[in-house]
Amino acid sequence: MKDKKNKKIWIALAVFVVVIALLAGAYMMFRPQAQEGSKSVTITVVNKDGEKKEYQIKTDAEYLQQAMDDAKEEGLTYSGEDSEYGLMVDTVNGEEAVFEKDGAYWGFSVNGEYCNYGISEQPVADGDAFEIAYTVGE
Repeated sequence: MKDKKNKKIWIALAVFVVVIALLAGAYMMFRPQAQEGSKSVTITVVNKDGEKKEYQIKTDAEYLQQAMDDAKEEGLTYSGEDSEYGLMVDTVNGEEAVFEKDGAYWGFSVNGEYCNYGISEQPVADGDAFEIAYTVGE
């Protein structure tokens, strides 16, 4: 009886390991791919009042956060708190969006589509147009 129980435990453990390996492999195949080399990128910030400030930069950044760091030379500022999902941006150009206070947050999009990744994993390609918009949830 004890041998059957141990065998079931080992089989369950082996299945678990195989599933984890498959999930890790799938992530490695489908994760966002960065583009190396020089790129021209536009980052537009839309503040609470709807006013826009555009930053056109040349960058070697592979991910959005690096491009945002490069745009600091043009005057872009941002800050936030690190979380399990990466940096959660709460302040852009001195304007804070506090979801707990009024449902506001900074929404990130690329080429008109909402970003699928956090800023540290969002790939940057030549010609990308990013928008960081003060957004109030419904």
